[in-house]
Amino acid sequence: MKFRRTTTIYGCIAAVVLMLFLFSARAAEEQLQLKGSGASFPYPIYTNWFKDFSRKHGNVKVLYQDKGSGGGIQDFLHGAVDFAASGTPLTAEEIAAIEQGVVLLPLAAEQVALTYNLKGVDGLRLPRDVYPAIFLGEITNWNHPKIAAANPGIELPDMPITVVTRSDPSGTTDILTNHLCAISAAFEKGIGRSRQPRWPGAARFIATPGNQGVATRVKHTPGAIGYVEYSFSKLLALPVARLQNKSGSYVAPGPQASAAALSEVEFPRDRLPVSGAPNLVADIPDPDGESAYPVIGLSWLLLYARQDSAKAAALRKLVIYILSDEAQQQARELGFIPLPQELRQQARETVGFIR
Repeated sequence: MKFRRTTTIYGCIAAVVLMLFLFSARAAEEQLQLKGSGASFPYPIYTNWFKDFSRKHGNVKVLYQDKGSGGGIQDFLHGAVDFAASGTPLTAEEIAAIEQGVVLLPLAAEQVALTYNLKGVDGLRLPRDVYPAIFLGEITNWNHPKIAAANPGIELPDMPITVVTRSDPSGTTDILTNHLCAISAAFEKGIGRSRQPRWPGAARFIATPGNQGVATRVKHTPGAIGYVEYSFSKLLALPVARLQNKSGSYVAPGPQASAAALSEVEFPRDRLPVSGAPNLVADIPDPDGESAYPVIGLSWLLLYARQDSAKAAALRKLVIYILSDEAQQQARELGFIPLPQELRQQARETVGFIR
């Protein structure tokens, strides 16, 4: 009798274990994965947003690989991901090559800071004719007369300038070179706007991948200057230069300076081919405002207009969450720039084109 009772108990336990296993397997099968790749600058906030979204929507897992805007664009063009992130929009030729149609949503803003490593030098000022010349390899020493004239009272070292650039195709690079072309005819002719330009081949130019890579190299190289998304300079406690803007003011990156620049954004009135989505691509190569930081750009989420219905529904929910007050506040807390309400509303109105 005791043997039969024990057998029955073990049988019940086995049945429960089997049911739990089948339930877990079914739940795993029903979980939807969204795969993305691209820009490295928003990686910290994207990781935060995607984890929070997955917690709120347990059946959706969002995966993101930060391989640079160029890498994300290539993945998107080859259909290797469900979405991509880029600090530079797709070209007209790239958009035309995607049969499913494209939706481009500006979901973040990027300030490109010029960070430097000069012991004892705080609040460095760089005039508009100086920092393009540094990236052209024409101004090569920190005590150059033009730098000294803009920084009275600061003892600049007699030290060569080491310029740290990105080695990978990058939206951050595209934003910087777009701005440098706008303010320097010599830079536009000599290097031009590009995600991966050919920098001067001088020995004092060093290339390294990713925003994190540039920030780290500058931090460990006395006399270095490099360009990174502003949050990375904050992350490593690196000083950033005050750049002379179009109005003549010297401005450091920050929330107020970015808001002044973003207030000038105007989107075209045309629509994208195939998808019919509004064209939310705009440049801010050289903002006019007296308090505007001069090197700023938008970062886009690249999405297919026509795709699997379940993924389309999940992506629409993801975008709406990113545009929420809660998510934008998280961006502010991590040192990123929240989007103005007007830009967020225009992005919300475009979400319906993902279907």
